[in-house]
Amino acid sequence: MNGSQDLSFIALISNAHLIVQLIMALLLGLSIVSWTYIFKKWFDVRAARRLTIDFEKTFWAGGNLHQLYQAAGSNRANNGALSRIFEAGMGEFIKGKQAVAANRETFDGGALLDGARRAMRAAFQREMDVLESHLAFLASVGSVSPYIGLLGTVWGIMNAFRGLANVQQATLSAVAPGIAEALIATAIGLFAAIPAVVAYNRFSHDIDRLAIRFESFVEEFSNILQRQSR
Repeated sequence: MNGSQDLSFIALISNAHLIVQLIMALLLGLSIVSWTYIFKKWFDVRAARRLTIDFEKTFWAGGNLHQLYQAAGSNRANNGALSRIFEAGMGEFIKGKQAVAANRETFDGGALLDGARRAMRAAFQREMDVLESHLAFLASVGSVSPYIGLLGTVWGIMNAFRGLANVQQATLSAVAPGIAEALIATAIGLFAAIPAVVAYNRFSHDIDRLAIRFESFVEEFSNILQRQSR
């Protein structure tokens, strides 16, 4: 191989075919965006877990539910998902009891409980939508990036071998730079895909665990409201 050839990554990228360079730029852009979402989602899930644990401790400490409801409503933006689920259910339950107090003849404990449960399920779905945001993007990057990189590699290798048509003697030193610059596209594709896949699997697991805790709380709190609705 000719020692004068510059096979550094910068030189290979700068000398690559325009199509390959565009593919590399696309993959780098996807990688930057995915890393942004990874860090953001890591902080969001961590905060959601901490706030959930804090609320569970407060709730099961046996305090007054009305006072807890007022505290949850006074600082809704900084409270966790579980606190907002509780607030939705308790708020609907209080409204139902006020309506019953106005007309005692229409009292229906089952309808009162169903209204609170529906409110909690709606709040649960809203919170899950927030927690699961950007996960689809990470999954797409993880599944598509290797194929985008492979496209760049195939295109680069095709151009490398087409260049040999003008060379009287095909040697390794003649074809190596073209193949090397083409393989960089696959490397960048894997660099974008692997962290996205790992992060997606990790966050999906953590969010599923939170969802189980939310659903368990909805059922347990429903039982508490059922006793109070009699």
